[in-house]
Amino acid sequence: MRIAVVGGGVAGALLAWRLRTVAVDLYTAPTNDATGASGGLVRGFDGSRLAAESLVELLGDARLREAADYHEIGSLYLRSADPSPALGVLDELLPGSASVLSEAEVRARYPFRDLPSGTGAVVERRAGYLSPAALRTAALGWVAEAGAVIRSVPVVGVAPYPALRLADGSTEEYDAVVIATGAWTPALLAASGLATGGLATKQIQYAVYATRPDGICAFVDDETGLYGRPFGERGFLLGLPCDRWHVNPARLEPDTGLVSRTAEVAGKMFGWPLVDDRPLRTVVAADCYHDQAGLALRPVVRRTSVFTFTGGSGGAAKTVLAASRQAADALLG
Repeated sequence: MRIAVVGGGVAGALLAWRLRTVAVDLYTAPTNDATGASGGLVRGFDGSRLAAESLVELLGDARLREAADYHEIGSLYLRSADPSPALGVLDELLPGSASVLSEAEVRARYPFRDLPSGTGAVVERRAGYLSPAALRTAALGWVAEAGAVIRSVPVVGVAPYPALRLADGSTEEYDAVVIATGAWTPALLAASGLATGGLATKQIQYAVYATRPDGICAFVDDETGLYGRPFGERGFLLGLPCDRWHVNPARLEPDTGLVSRTAEVAGKMFGWPLVDDRPLRTVVAADCYHDQAGLALRPVVRRTSVFTFTGGSGGAAKTVLAASRQAADALLG
């Protein structure tokens, strides 16, 4: 069995590593991608079992933690709805790792100053953040050690029988082809005359500030969409969801209005002014979103062996370990 994985981001690299028991060609044409820009927030509470399973694997494998430069600093998910029913998977897989805090407990333990009435939180002591770029680099090394062929020639087309058309004019046939090219996936499918299947590109963006409030861990606010984490010794990574859809991943520009809104929301939430509202830097990338959010293996055409493995929606870092294992099991099964 020969399988081609197109895309050398963290999703493609980990999938190729999971497929190491068969012949794998991994195509890794260099591009700027979401892997290199991701903030890397990791937690088990995500509304899906994949996040919890990924965290379990990460915590249970010292090699993975070291490769991913994992920082276990805890995580806080702010929300007004009762999260208790959604904690079943975490209680099953990581007993005692998560608990629910009342609004009063959140205010007492963390530096939030302006929260809507009734806001509680899920706190996870084993969560934190990792470096998807570091994990991708390690996975590429593991793939090479396993004997897979890593090719840097660009892929310009995909045929459903299945095969790849390469930039050097050649065609390579396989038993299965997986397109894991993130934000470049819709364009590659369209150039191949294939349907994009509910996939769309969207800009992701965050800013890094020089200082942060004391006592903050990785957090997400379900109400405003604000997310953040410590960055380095004293820095602060902050972001809000961006509303720029159908962007060209090769032509991205910072949304200056979003930078201002992020600073405004954060300043109100923490009662803490960001220095001149000017970040040290703004990080911009594009990712692939799907109508049914989540990183997953999806067939491109029925009754063919051409699939996409994308749709992580800007948050694949917390699910990529379990999602890549699930995708590999489906392909090999």
